[in-house]
Amino acid sequence: MSKDGTHDLELLRQMLRIRRFEERCVELYSASAIRGFLHLAIGEEACAVGVFQALGPEDAVVSTYREHGHALARGISMRAVLAELEGKVEGTSRGRGGSMHLFDAGARFYGGNAIVAGGLPVAIGLALADHLQGRRRVTACLFGDGAVAEGEFHESMNLAALWHLPVLFVCENNLYAMGTSLARAQAETDLALKASAYRMPAWAADGMSVRDVEDTARRAADAVRAGGGPYFVELRTYRFRAHSMYDPDRYRDKAEIERWKERDPIPALVTELTEAGLLSEATWRAIQDGVQAEVDDATAYAESGTLEPVEDLTRFCVADADADAGAEAVAGQALAESRVP
Repeated sequence: MSKDGTHDLELLRQMLRIRRFEERCVELYSASAIRGFLHLAIGEEACAVGVFQALGPEDAVVSTYREHGHALARGISMRAVLAELEGKVEGTSRGRGGSMHLFDAGARFYGGNAIVAGGLPVAIGLALADHLQGRRRVTACLFGDGAVAEGEFHESMNLAALWHLPVLFVCENNLYAMGTSLARAQAETDLALKASAYRMPAWAADGMSVRDVEDTARRAADAVRAGGGPYFVELRTYRFRAHSMYDPDRYRDKAEIERWKERDPIPALVTELTEAGLLSEATWRAIQDGVQAEVDDATAYAESGTLEPVEDLTRFCVADADADAGAEAVAGQALAESRVP
């Protein structure tokens, strides 16, 4: 805890920004302003805020599809994130990516990846580039516990260790890969122990404590940046809502959800700071009002945004229909000429 509480108050504000943003997303989704898939991280805010305290602007970030909080904690504007969710040109990817594909090259935020574990090979490539160029930078790769069951996870972990790459692997273990509990999918549920099999340092942290996450992530990131090779951090956390807005959430015991809500990282930090005399009622109200104003502003910005014109929908495509037809004709002619009479 900082002496005057300034840093701690900022951690609190950042977590509240993510919480209020996603609560607004629920409202907008229910009103059909946001469509498609929507995966919320309500309950997991300490993970995003804590990890990003350990990263600098020169570091790269590769995220998963539950990444709204990651994008906000990285410094991407709430306006741009919400506009993207509403499919507006003013969004981070011109409205083409939506909730699962937030991207901002300027912030070195390389997705938002809809495929489970799909971001891990991307992180390996980014880290390899830094390694070959001799740059002291960290590539932070965030993913859920479900990714641990995928082949890309094991391949990426192996290459990172084999090539001594500067990757900080961050597993947000919320105990459920969609509707399957960790205990039913993994013979070894200690994911940090599993990662250590690849001969890299691997630690677990309390993902419901923003301070524990920050301390653990900072220690790991500093070691990676200093040339220590890859590190793995398992953040043991919990999502309070279903896997996605389409999920009826019938696979979890309601009592289990309520037990985890008792460890909500936001009220926990409020209580701690209040008891330490670092957070007054007036200051807490000011923080809440400021966050609410930002959410309202982002909502108005997204709603007033523009949809991409129909004539622009083929922009950024590798080939159009005519080119595809031409390529097919050339390929067909080449095949015909190669046949033995």
